[in-house]
Amino acid sequence: MTLHIVKKEYIRSETPSLSHVKDSSTRVQNGSVTMKNQEVVGFNGDEAVAYAVKQSDVNVIAAYPITPQTIIVERLSEYVADGDIDSEFVCVESEHSALSACIGASLTGARVFTATASQGLALMHEVLYATSGLRCPIVMAVVNRALSAPINIHNDRSDMMGSRDCGWVQIYAENSQEVYDWIIQAFRISEHQNIQLPIAVNLDGFVISHSMENVYVLPNKDVKKFLPPRKTRYKIDPTHPISFGGLFLQDYYYELKRQQEEALRQTSKILDQVGKEYYKISGREYGSLEVCGMEDADVAILCMGSTAGTVRSVLRKLRADGKKVGLIKLWLYRPFPIDELFSVIENLKALVVMDMALSFGAPFGALCSDVASILQIKKKDLKIFNVIYGLGGRDITPSEIEDIFNDALEIAKTGIVKDYVKFVGVRE
Repeated sequence: MTLHIVKKEYIRSETPSLSHVKDSSTRVQNGSVTMKNQEVVGFNGDEAVAYAVKQSDVNVIAAYPITPQTIIVERLSEYVADGDIDSEFVCVESEHSALSACIGASLTGARVFTATASQGLALMHEVLYATSGLRCPIVMAVVNRALSAPINIHNDRSDMMGSRDCGWVQIYAENSQEVYDWIIQAFRISEHQNIQLPIAVNLDGFVISHSMENVYVLPNKDVKKFLPPRKTRYKIDPTHPISFGGLFLQDYYYELKRQQEEALRQTSKILDQVGKEYYKISGREYGSLEVCGMEDADVAILCMGSTAGTVRSVLRKLRADGKKVGLIKLWLYRPFPIDELFSVIENLKALVVMDMALSFGAPFGALCSDVASILQIKKKDLKIFNVIYGLGGRDITPSEIEDIFNDALEIAKTGIVKDYVKFVGVRE
């Protein structure tokens, strides 16, 4: 198997939204790949989602507003009302209804989109499983927000981590540029004939959703060429009757779930193929994960989402001081990129895994549990520890990141892990 890992220099542009531009000029020096025809627009993360959906020729949008996702729904409703997008916008009474409406539309062969956050995702929980079980290639933006109680409207990932086993492909974006790019790619991946599964593109609430950045947007014609209309052989059609949502007891249920798992496992390969094609039209490269400074790193931090920007900033400082530290940022969380991740951690002496959610009563957070499983499978004796941080939107500071790196360097030196789980930034 060929592993596709995006490598970035740790000395790079300070502008987050340009993190996947190969050249900081307005032109990418790669044959026919240019950026001179891309418009630079000031978008916050929610607006980047809506604009990408607008360009993706979505047929049906069914969504219910919830903070901090509401801007997505507002912008899409405006696009529909103004005639900028030829889509049906279904106003529903809840998130449960929103995803249920999306299933019905998807089964007719329509390209479908929705968005939610936090309690809205929790209300969808039942329907998440129906969506993947019915093999509906729906794309959903999840603006990550803490779950109640107590009530909190700010960012952590307890919402999506609570639904991590729902059978959806799960992608996490670092900034508004990535949000825009991933939404477009998500439609292409989910609708692939070998996948036919829903995808959740996650962005951190307020940190990304409400922060404006420069975003390079593709011309409409390029998006249309990259993302042609959806085609499917299996859909609701009165002229060719077919049944959906049948009763599967012990005679067939197991086989159906095994097929879902096989399709989900294929997503890594398809995602890499789509990422390479997207690079040809955008100059921005994507895969299962991105690494910085890993060529000679003794220790590394593994994280997802906007946290990677803070870690990368600290990494530059520490590398300048001669410390061999690295960053691994996961884009793809489900299916978990086992081989890709192991290929970049096999020479490390210590690894820090950062979870912005609690797995109550478990040895580690969700992400760290996955990593520990990989080490067991690969029979790798790597010192790891888990950092729990950012619950309810609490900031993690550069100085805290530096302390985490230094703790990892000390473990690499001594081989002793004193605390396997650290709660960083909490008042004890």
